[in-house]
Amino acid sequence: MKRIWKGFVLTLVALVFVFALALSGCTTQSAYVTSIAKTGTNGAEDIYTITYSDGSTDTFTVTNGTDGKDGADASITDIYEAYKEETGSDLAFEDFLAQYLTLNTDMSAAINSSLLSVAKIYAEFVETTTTGGIGGIFGPSFSSSDIAVATGAAVIYSMDTAQDGYTYFVTDYHVIYDDDADAERNNEDGTKIARNVYAYLYGSEGAPAAVDENGDGNADTDENGYTVYNYGSQAIKLEYVGGTITYDIAVLRAETSAVLAINEDAKPVTLASEYHVGETAIAIGNPEGDGLSVTQGIVSTESEYITLSIDSTARSYRSIRIDTALYQGNSGGGLFNKNGELIGITNAGNNTDQNINYAVPLEIVRGTVDSIIYYANDGNDETNGVYRQMLGVTVSTQNSKYVYDSTSGYGNIVEEVVVSSVNEGSVAETMGLQQNDVLTALIIGGTTYTIDRSFDIENYSLTMRPNSLIQFVYERGGEQYTTTEYSVSASTLTAID
Repeated sequence: MKRIWKGFVLTLVALVFVFALALSGCTTQSAYVTSIAKTGTNGAEDIYTITYSDGSTDTFTVTNGTDGKDGADASITDIYEAYKEETGSDLAFEDFLAQYLTLNTDMSAAINSSLLSVAKIYAEFVETTTTGGIGGIFGPSFSSSDIAVATGAAVIYSMDTAQDGYTYFVTDYHVIYDDDADAERNNEDGTKIARNVYAYLYGSEGAPAAVDENGDGNADTDENGYTVYNYGSQAIKLEYVGGTITYDIAVLRAETSAVLAINEDAKPVTLASEYHVGETAIAIGNPEGDGLSVTQGIVSTESEYITLSIDSTARSYRSIRIDTALYQGNSGGGLFNKNGELIGITNAGNNTDQNINYAVPLEIVRGTVDSIIYYANDGNDETNGVYRQMLGVTVSTQNSKYVYDSTSGYGNIVEEVVVSSVNEGSVAETMGLQQNDVLTALIIGGTTYTIDRSFDIENYSLTMRPNSLIQFVYERGGEQYTTTEYSVSASTLTAID
């Protein structure tokens, strides 16, 4: 839209074999391996050929099993150990990776698949401009109102293929909100939310054009004197479901039948389970409004706070920083990893440094969007948007450190989250928390979620619904305890603007 975001990531490919390795044959030659490639299969086993620098070859097989060492638990480390055992080699692991494996870093298949889950969107607002004198001192002033069209991007978050089911799109709140909109004229409810929003799927893109039915060169206007735009047969009319300026996320929807009528292969995004520094970050957006396109970079920082003023009020936003190129019009687009899984929604950029851009993190996207969709379908017209359970506890952090996992090849910053204060009469007090308790986990509906960072608590609170049963796991005096159970009620949930 009119806003700008930031860039993304290029990452190293983490190679994981999901099969057991049975090496056949060995070699005593001094030549080094130049490549390992799959050269055949019989269904039960895949055959790989090792090619050496002197032109000689060896083969090994990968058994396609379903569990244990015959299945998804095998990793590159298993392959390395099996290779050493079969060949008698004492080659270091790093040298094995460098000399023996040819890694395929082509991510085009994942990117192309993700194109089925993205859209270009246009949002209409009524803006009023005033020209001429000021207050009559320098002559009369004149006001005129007309449609302003802004553009951005969105992703398909979920799709209900049942009859009359809906497809839900996710974008940034600032894409469908215009602080310059004339609230009184823009919408019947007096808001600055877009009065009309249209989406174009990738490959079926179009653009609005002012209507001129009589061909006189002047745009047609409606009963209010506003310019009428035609979006064409490929456009999908979207309905605003809900949004949050606090997290810069908005949800729109259309009947699934209308989406599939444009492209029967359209599909929702796949959500990643996590993301890490150095991981590939692929942005698909609508830069400069010229159409959906792809840029690539890496995750530079997994958590950083930035300040944005969407409605002339400065707010702090936790964000993923990326070096992926972003431009005006990228707002609301998807940020994907190398597997084509969503890790964020791009929303901000640095006008002076193209290598510093930002996205709303996955866990915030998931928490806010699921909340919006839940309350849109809970049968209660009084509830709408994002709700959080306020716990009434203030925390601080200590002993922050970086922990690296050599098995996965990724690491994370972890910190001790310590209770600074507990509000009187709060949920935290009811559960029994006290100052100086160290919070280690939060149990929601029987599932335990580890608290590694202070912001985890807020993220988890977005997932709480009426009747959710919650408990904290904490340390006090060197011992671990679990609080009493608390049942969330609709009356204790707080609406988030």
